[in-house]
Amino acid sequence: MKTSRPSPQINSGSMADIAFLLLIFFLVTTTISGNEGINRKLPQDCPPGTDCSIAIADRNLFRILVNNQDQIMVNNELMPIDNLKDEIKRFVDNNGDTSCNYCKGNQSSTLSQSPQKAVISLQNGSLTTYGFYIDVQDEITKAYMELRTEYARNRFNKPISELSETELEQVKKAYPFLLSEASTQ
Repeated sequence: MKTSRPSPQINSGSMADIAFLLLIFFLVTTTISGNEGINRKLPQDCPPGTDCSIAIADRNLFRILVNNQDQIMVNNELMPIDNLKDEIKRFVDNNGDTSCNYCKGNQSSTLSQSPQKAVISLQNGSLTTYGFYIDVQDEITKAYMELRTEYARNRFNKPISELSETELEQVKKAYPFLLSEASTQ
């Protein structure tokens, strides 16, 4: 006569509790980074029946073309990305009319008439890599940030982080960020 013995079993009643505690632990300790994207203020829609096109003098247009091989051409000349920020600063600032007392020097006819009239035109190829496109955007943003920081230092004698809302608006008005973007086929 055979006697059957029950096979040994592990008590799994507390396994659900352990799994739940591990899940809570990982949810609490894990940080989820959010994608911030590119911070840009889009223009408002043009009211119906209104001509919203603005004529921009050729002198006030800084053309940046990014081709499908991630090369930059600025005003019909190839340029390394390392030089882009300084060229944008030179074009936009031009020692132009920023309504400030510290501006010196003569304006060049190949640069913008003033920072308020300077427009950066950015065109990229359909096969431009996303990373390179972001690098170009970063260089444009750095150029404007440096111009605004210098203006704040000279005009208000304090860093941009310590400016009041009114002072910050004056800085943005002195160096408005005017960017026109398009893609080429």
